[in-house]
Amino acid sequence: MAHQEIRFYLDENLPPELAAQLNAEGIDVVRGPLHDSDLNHLLRASAQGRVLCSQDKDFTKLFGLVDQHAGIIKGYHLKHNIGAWVRYLKLVHGACAPDEMRNTLEYVFHVDLD
Repeated sequence: MAHQEIRFYLDENLPPELAAQLNAEGIDVVRGPLHDSDLNHLLRASAQGRVLCSQDKDFTKLFGLVDQHAGIIKGYHLKHNIGAWVRYLKLVHGACAPDEMRNTLEYVFHVDLD
């Protein structure tokens, strides 16, 4: 059986350059529509089987309100730039299976690749 790979969904608070860099690396990433509610982003990502990625603090509140989702990865606007997001999502993509991310809330941390 082939290894399933994590697919990501970026909400509107993450820059389009992040999706472009990850897609260039062969990682399946989509961006959600602008001006949609956080709940709709989470429900859409879950329906597509994608891990939702956001810098929005509301997702920590929504985590407990939605019974089943593909996972949430949360970063901080002032702490995590595009490079930090790219490194962390590449790490998660290479190390985790979709089942391991299901119904989890993860926080971006610094990944030193040197």
